[in-house]
Amino acid sequence: QVQLVESGGGLVQAGGSLRLSCAASGRTFSTYVMGWFRQAPGKEREFVSAISLSGHTTYAIFLRGRFTASRDNAKNTAFLQMNSLKPEDTAVYYCAAKRGLLSAELASASAVDYWGQGIQVTVSS
Repeated sequence: QVQLVESGGGLVQAGGSLRLSCAASGRTFSTYVMGWFRQAPGKEREFVSAISLSGHTTYAIFLRGRFTASRDNAKNTAFLQMNSLKPEDTAVYYCAAKRGLLSAELASASAVDYWGQGIQVTVSS
């Protein structure tokens, strides 16, 4: 069992930055691909990014380089650095984990083994 707890969300103006953190419980953090999804009101949950144990990353095409995923395996924590935020980035962001090796394995919500509770990110115009 893995528990995921997000932090770092909040309200920011367009063009600003936020850094989300995801703290994972358990001793097997290193065996999981870590990722982020988001869900805006009235929309389906969508993939944002994923990072493998080795640091290989996969991103949603629409991000166009604005977000960066990272992880600290010693601290059982994954991060999402979000820059140049836009109002359309407003959503609840969810940390996700999947046992596996390749970041691309976590590119679908149906592949997720564990979810965090979600954290609100609001970008004002």
